[in-house]
Amino acid sequence: MTTQAGNGAEPTAPKMTFLQSLATFGERRTLVMLVLGFSAGLPNLLIFDTLSIWLREAGLSLQAISLFGLATLATAMKFLWAPLVDRTKVPVLTALFGHRRSWMLVSQVVIILGLWLIAGSDPVKGLGVMAALAVLVGFASANQDIVIDAWRIEVADDNRQGPMAAAYQWGYRISMIVAGAVPLILAEAFSWRLSYAAMAALMLIGVAAVFAAPRETEHKVRPIDVGDARPRPVAEGVEWVVRLVILIAGGLLVGSGLAANVGFLADILGGLGVGAVGEVMEAAWASDNRIWFQLLSVAAGFGIIALAARRIPGVQTRPGAYLSGALGQPLTDFFTRYGKIAGLILALICLYRVSDFVLNINGAFYVDLGFSKLEIAEVRKVFGVVMSVIGVALGGLAVIRLGLMRALIIGAFVGTLSNLSFAWLATQGHSVFALLVAIAMDNIAGGIAGTCLIAYMSSLTSVGFTATQYALFSSLYALPGKLLASQSGRIVEATARAADAGGPLSALKGLFDRVTPDSYATAMEKSQVTAAALGTGYMVFYLYSTAIGIFSIVLSFMVAARQGDLPKTETEAEPEPDPA
Repeated sequence: MTTQAGNGAEPTAPKMTFLQSLATFGERRTLVMLVLGFSAGLPNLLIFDTLSIWLREAGLSLQAISLFGLATLATAMKFLWAPLVDRTKVPVLTALFGHRRSWMLVSQVVIILGLWLIAGSDPVKGLGVMAALAVLVGFASANQDIVIDAWRIEVADDNRQGPMAAAYQWGYRISMIVAGAVPLILAEAFSWRLSYAAMAALMLIGVAAVFAAPRETEHKVRPIDVGDARPRPVAEGVEWVVRLVILIAGGLLVGSGLAANVGFLADILGGLGVGAVGEVMEAAWASDNRIWFQLLSVAAGFGIIALAARRIPGVQTRPGAYLSGALGQPLTDFFTRYGKIAGLILALICLYRVSDFVLNINGAFYVDLGFSKLEIAEVRKVFGVVMSVIGVALGGLAVIRLGLMRALIIGAFVGTLSNLSFAWLATQGHSVFALLVAIAMDNIAGGIAGTCLIAYMSSLTSVGFTATQYALFSSLYALPGKLLASQSGRIVEATARAADAGGPLSALKGLFDRVTPDSYATAMEKSQVTAAALGTGYMVFYLYSTAIGIFSIVLSFMVAARQGDLPKTETEAEPEPDPA
């Protein structure tokens, strides 16, 4: 490996020709990555979105169905147990398949077993069992994500991370289509039980990919210094229980903040006899100031996690040493390697896709423009997917041809500026051509930016901490966007009311005089504003989403200017893995 992931500097391997760059998409490890991406994406819809349809058909209440949202929290909390994956070997399997592939197999077996048992469950008579199985599948799926990402980083050098990231996203998108449509078709023709049994069997594709995957370089486990602490089984057992309870509490706070869902946490508090606290939290999260409560939840959660992992002052204990080492060493390693620019890098990761994540009202926007469900489905789900695939490929090629930092800057530009296409669409009204243009620009740009960010985050990890560091990066990068997204609808409607009230914004209403009559036709009914005012609200919102994306462009330039001069670390001189 010419430049093992460690400082994000440009790879020192000779620059590839265009044909050589294209050839990397056909390499064995890239094709394996495509299938592993499919395996990673398949369980996610099955344990909540698709499963909720089955539960609703079975007559369950929306409140009961919402409890299954816990299964999706595992993804937001995966950085908590990633250190365990980095440090623990799987008996027998690790010697046969290597550290990452052995964990992949364990995760996939649990997912297959969980889906198979869900297929045999009755949502009416055994709802609790089905919920527990969904949580188990969610946990195993998040664990599979951890090891697939680590394998991808460790099996390829930096200049191949673009194609690897592209292949992963292709596979993931295919699986989302399959998991969203095939189970419904099978359930309609046969039964839900057969449908989920078929999905469990489909996961065997991922198992086959593990056997076909080339083995990563030898995994190194960083030692943890326990000092002169002596084993004390009883006291240590109690300490472990206390620390783990605190750790889980912090993880639930972080996960609830990241997932914007406090319902499950409120249910737990109710079960503990403090339901009033849960009710206060739910009311706070439903208020106009919920963004601050989400942010507070995440910050408090990380603080509690840090407390759980902290050594007891003046007392040397083995649990304290292990937890502080397992969770603290990856962070210490990162800040040591990057020094003064570590904060800039984390800020860039958090803000890089913020302009995309705030676009959570696009579906409502299309409806307000007057598009039918069929038009939205054809353009967004069919044409949009094709454009996304093209964007992902362009992102992978950009990493190879232009280098990681240049590609990252380009991704920041196109990802941000593509939002202007929606501001333009707002002025065009119900125009299928305009929708096609906007969707094409957004999905191509999103594919480029997403691939470049994945490749960049991969380059930041170091040997021994790959899974932990990447899991933390992937949990953080969506945080600001998800928090700001809760305000999207409020911004549109507040701007629309301001436009109707007169003042500077009212001058923009003239841009909507020529839109078709069905555009914003229900504006007065839904938002109590005129059609032109609602159009103004949407246009200003998309301009705002572009403006906040400028921070990612500036940060990209700042990081690129400083990171290129970093000295190489000892972790960058690893041998090239099997190029197959």
